[in-house]
Amino acid sequence: MSRRARAAGLLAAAVADAAFGDPARWHPVAGFGALAAALERQLYRDRLLAGVAHTALLVGAAAAVGAVVERAGRGRPVVQAGVTAVAGWAVLGGASLASQGSALADELAGADVAAARRRLPALCGRDPSTLDTDGLVRAGVESVAENTCDAAVAPLLWGSVAGVPGLLGYRAVNTLDAMVGYRSQRYRRFGWAAARADDVLNYLPARVTAALTAAVAPAVGGSPLAALRAWRRDAGAHPSPNAGPVEAAAAGALGVRLGGLTVYPHGSEQRPVLGDGRPPGVADLRRSVRLSRLVIAAAAGLSAALALRLGHRGGA
Repeated sequence: MSRRARAAGLLAAAVADAAFGDPARWHPVAGFGALAAALERQLYRDRLLAGVAHTALLVGAAAAVGAVVERAGRGRPVVQAGVTAVAGWAVLGGASLASQGSALADELAGADVAAARRRLPALCGRDPSTLDTDGLVRAGVESVAENTCDAAVAPLLWGSVAGVPGLLGYRAVNTLDAMVGYRSQRYRRFGWAAARADDVLNYLPARVTAALTAAVAPAVGGSPLAALRAWRRDAGAHPSPNAGPVEAAAAGALGVRLGGLTVYPHGSEQRPVLGDGRPPGVADLRRSVRLSRLVIAAAAGLSAALALRLGHRGGA
């Protein structure tokens, strides 16, 4: 693929996501999720090998579709840019993330805890039934920070490296992780492959997200040094190798303290303290949404530059 076409397509995808959000109907990711659920019903066994097969088949199919679509535009840069833009728009979720985070903040500002509890599952897999306003705010800030990587930064970076197959393949892995990558009794073995693949694919993007968070921190009244300090000091204690850097950097950038008891439907985890500020409030949840938008915009520019650089090295 032309390096300029790939870079232009990634920028167009980021603009389309920011302007239009997710497709209102027939969302390709929802269709992929339905396909994954159907295949799970056929393949499910409480074994690692069954989960490996489930993940390999679905991710391989998504990447193959991307390769076929990208190849169809060979020699036509405008078509290649358009295909990349459409695929990117389909897999990016930055606008949806910001919309859900802002709506959660509005509901909490209006003291509508019941509505906020109903909304939280759109942001994360935690059990909202036990959360009060403070707990819902913390869950919102942490989820916006983590999902900034998953919903936008990581797919943009994989798109810059591997084009449409990278965009679709990454989103397939991340969707499967959200569906089966839990430490519950049902998915402890079957979901292992999806969870580990997601860890691998997000390792570098998570650290890029943390670095960009520090870089844009002043735009939300934060300190780059505080973000870097919290990342360096606190991220390693987090049970997730990728959520840790992103959430710690966000805590430092916002000047708040995250972490604590986190309750999921399958059990509870005591998360480490991230940052050394005050507990977050509703205003900080709104700031986290602004921070997310800025990080995604920076990631779009970085991904386009990377696509140009990689294409230059490859002679494209």
